[in-house]
Amino acid sequence: MASKVFETPEAAVADIPSGALLAVGGFGLCGIPDELIKAIAAGDATDFEVFSNNCGVDGHGLGILLGEKRIRRVTASYVGENKEFARQYLSGELEVELTPQGTLAEKLRAGGAGIPAFFTPAGVGTPISEGGLP
Repeated sequence: MASKVFETPEAAVADIPSGALLAVGGFGLCGIPDELIKAIAAGDATDFEVFSNNCGVDGHGLGILLGEKRIRRVTASYVGENKEFARQYLSGELEVELTPQGTLAEKLRAGGAGIPAFFTPAGVGTPISEGGLP
């Protein structure tokens, strides 16, 4: 088996292609993979679909990739204070799926375990469950 230890952040993300789905950890700007995000930004890949608590803030975290218009779709539990995120969403440039935080965690866990579907009553009967905004 190939080693999963890399000498540099750039080496760790070198095989991430355009159109990749990225699960990015952290909460706000705490615990996020800053150096890996910067290494992805230094490359050419684009058109990402991101699963994360939020999309960083302007110029930091995932906000770096967002500012470069390299994120196509975001599944997150929190919009945050990212003006570029709001601008891209409201102009139709960015697809957004708001998901309760526990449901987001379960989506990631279930996907990793090979579970194709699950049900949680969180949000049932709310405007979000009908495709609207809160």
